[in-house]
Amino acid sequence: MTSEGDTARPSARTAVARAFGNSAAGPLAALIIAVIVFSAVTDTFFTIDNASLIVEQFLVVGTLALGQTLIILTAGIDLANAAIMVLGTLVIARLGQHALPGGLALVIGMLLCTAIGAVSGTLVTRLRLPPFIVTLGVLSVLTATGQLFANGQSFSVPSGVLTLLGERSYLFGRIEVTYGMGVAVVLIAGLWFLLTQTSWGRNVYAVGDDEEAARLTGINNRRTLLSAYVLAGFVYAIAAWQALGRIPNADPNAFQTGNLDSITAVVIGGTSLFGGRGGIPGTVLGALVVTVLTNGLTQAGIDSLYQQVATGILVIVAVAVDRVVRRRAA
Repeated sequence: MTSEGDTARPSARTAVARAFGNSAAGPLAALIIAVIVFSAVTDTFFTIDNASLIVEQFLVVGTLALGQTLIILTAGIDLANAAIMVLGTLVIARLGQHALPGGLALVIGMLLCTAIGAVSGTLVTRLRLPPFIVTLGVLSVLTATGQLFANGQSFSVPSGVLTLLGERSYLFGRIEVTYGMGVAVVLIAGLWFLLTQTSWGRNVYAVGDDEEAARLTGINNRRTLLSAYVLAGFVYAIAAWQALGRIPNADPNAFQTGNLDSITAVVIGGTSLFGGRGGIPGTVLGALVVTVLTNGLTQAGIDSLYQQVATGILVIVAVAVDRVVRRRAA
């Protein structure tokens, strides 16, 4: 007879296998190839300063992609994540500029982002509406709300706690780092732990893989889905804080392609759009691939339109590979 702990361990190993599997191999190879190519064709790419710049550029979209990963793992998609983040930056900046201490303004803005995630999750779980439709509607509402709230203007961000994540220091007197990088490392490690080492994470994978089978095994699908949207909303709130540190200016027109960029990073990172496979390590690599591609092509003098073409091709290839893998596994 096996104990409860014995049965839990194989489930944990299954979650880890799903999170890593071979999904991270492709984006890792793509990242290495991109670094080699851009190092060969430019003189400024393979430097310590540019490496620090790439990580800084990664932070906002990479954080959005972490939240997007939680939703896609449940076989959903979140088209509103960047809009949630932008509205969060507007509320935080305006409150911090005119009415409240920076710390309190930050807490209110983060609670707002988390609450919007909860609303999206409630619509998906209670009304059984498709995530694509729900988040598309939320995207439209939040985009208009942000414009109305800001009256078409941008807000400067008071220095202090609101811009803390953008403050720089130097390791070994040479390597530039920010507090935002440290927050990103903690967030990545925390989400990886939740998805691979807890029963909640195993439930997320199970629901994304086969919702009906998950229900038959006793998993509360509604609670699992709702919690994923709530946690994703909190991650988008962290992205808003990262954005305020990166560019201390809250603009309602900022990050208009952030939702697509985050989806691109998740897909390139090997997380299946059909749910149940992939994870945080692949998403981090996918976001780095997108950031390195943009940075390298810019330094090589390639027009931004061609950069979008290259990114689009990567997405199509990644989805096609995922489809082939799932068919072979079926």
